[in-house]
Amino acid sequence: MEPSSGDTSAGGKILIGARDALIVVDVQRDFCPGGALAVPGGNEIVPVINGIVSLFGRWVYTRDWHPPDHVSFTDRPEFRDGSWPPHAVQGTPGAEWCADLQMPMNAILVSKATEPLREAYSAFQVERFDLAQFLRHRKVERVFITGLATDYCVRQTALDARAAGYAVYLVEDAVRGVAPETTAKALADMDAAGVIRVRSEQLEDSGERPQADYDEDGNPLGHD
Repeated sequence: MEPSSGDTSAGGKILIGARDALIVVDVQRDFCPGGALAVPGGNEIVPVINGIVSLFGRWVYTRDWHPPDHVSFTDRPEFRDGSWPPHAVQGTPGAEWCADLQMPMNAILVSKATEPLREAYSAFQVERFDLAQFLRHRKVERVFITGLATDYCVRQTALDARAAGYAVYLVEDAVRGVAPETTAKALADMDAAGVIRVRSEQLEDSGERPQADYDEDGNPLGHD
C-alpha cells in the first residue's frame, strides 16, 4: 500500500515518550517478496521501521507461527479469510523475520495462530498472553502500529488496540497491504474506529524512556 493522502492526524510532530509502545506486525519472510504469501512492497517498510525503533522504549513484535495443519491452509487457496496457502509455518524459513529487520534485545515477541483449529489476526487475540493487560500494567497509553499486512493483521491489531482503550496510531509509510480494494476498506474501518494515521517523519524522540522492568541481575522491579 502506498501511503494515503487521507491522513487523519494534524500533520504535526508527535513526541514519543515513556507511555508509548511500537507494535511491529508480522514482518516475516513469507509476507515479503519471494514468500508464500508475499505483500507487494512488503520489504520496503523494513528501513522505515528500523528508523523509528530507537524512538521507543517499549516494543512488541508479533508473528504468525502456524502449525503445518492450520485450519486456514487449503490446497486451492482463494486468498481470503480461511483460505490461504501454507505460510509462516513454525520453524520454517518463511516464518523468519524479513531480512535486515532490527529488533531490540528486550522487545516482547508474541506468536499467534499457533493452534491448528484457531485463527488469530492480532496479538490481542492470543489466549495465553493478555497483551492489553501487559501494556496497561506498564502504563502504556498509545500504540504505534507498523507491519504487514494493512488489510488483515495490521487492521485487526489496530481495531483490537482501540477496543482495549488505547490511542492508536497507524504509521502509514511503515505498512503495506495485499490488494488496493481490501486495503482501502481496512483504512476506512480503522478511521471509523478512531485510529490516527501518521507518517514516520512526524515522530520525534522526547528523550523520555519507561522505567526498567528488571534490574541488572534479572530480578523484577516494582514501580508505583
